[in-house]
Amino acid sequence: MSVKSPPSALTEEFEAPVQKIDPAEKWRRFLMWPSVVPLLLWMIVPLAFTIYFSFIRYNLLNPANTGFAGFQNYQFLIGDASFWPAILNTLIFIGAVLIITVVVGVLLAVLYDQDFYGKNIAMLLVIAPFFVMPTVSALIWKNMIMHPVYGTIALFLQKLGIPPIDWFADFPLMSIIIIVSWEWIPFAFLILVTALKSLDQEQKEAASIDGAGPFTKFRYIVLPHLEKAIGVVVMIEMIFLLSIFAEIYTTTGGGPGNATTTLAYLVYALGLQQFDAGIASAGGILAIILANIVSIFLVRMLAKNLSQAK
Repeated sequence: MSVKSPPSALTEEFEAPVQKIDPAEKWRRFLMWPSVVPLLLWMIVPLAFTIYFSFIRYNLLNPANTGFAGFQNYQFLIGDASFWPAILNTLIFIGAVLIITVVVGVLLAVLYDQDFYGKNIAMLLVIAPFFVMPTVSALIWKNMIMHPVYGTIALFLQKLGIPPIDWFADFPLMSIIIIVSWEWIPFAFLILVTALKSLDQEQKEAASIDGAGPFTKFRYIVLPHLEKAIGVVVMIEMIFLLSIFAEIYTTTGGGPGNATTTLAYLVYALGLQQFDAGIASAGGILAIILANIVSIFLVRMLAKNLSQAK
């Protein structure tokens, strides 16, 4: 009579029972498809058409003259005199707006973390620009604030005996940066002031007992606590700033020359001013690639900070 040897660990590993999916879980996944499929189509179909048009010759004024172009649209776009200035303007614009919104947002968050008379009304005034349409914001700044004759800044400078400044002619990119920063400071402020509310006040009290001043408490307590919130602000704002268009179109039209032409505005100019859908689609794909590279980098950086915090 033979004795059956006990199964080895390797055998037990291969003979482990396979986990079966709960029928209820299958049913839940099935019910998700009616909402997931339209969402995928909503994203994939436009992207597929954009990729398709980026590889063909297609001018809206001459739709009969079409055909496969390969990478000629991309080569033409990269070799265009406006492409690299647009990339540089985009980087300067995004970097400047991020610095302004984060710095001002942190300062406002620290200020509004204190108690003072009229705090709720003042907070409402701070977040009000976020609810103004971009086109309306641009028109307000162009015709009521920065106008060289009738603008508020021009009238103030005249009172001081200083000649008025034609902002959109002399400092066009700076003017766009100021307008967009004014629109996005409320967003940064809301995220940062909410994060600051979760800071344990006992840490501040302990630091005050040890003789720490306001700047020391800000440097070693408040700022490290806001690090993750600042990462969120930078990530979200950068994604949206890559597609800023209305403010540029309403105020400068990409000029003077190429001074305020960003990548998003260049795609518009190629597609709807020169009616070249192929080259415009190539520009759109390059913008998508740039946005994804930036997003992946920021998400990984944010995830690394969160893992280190844990």
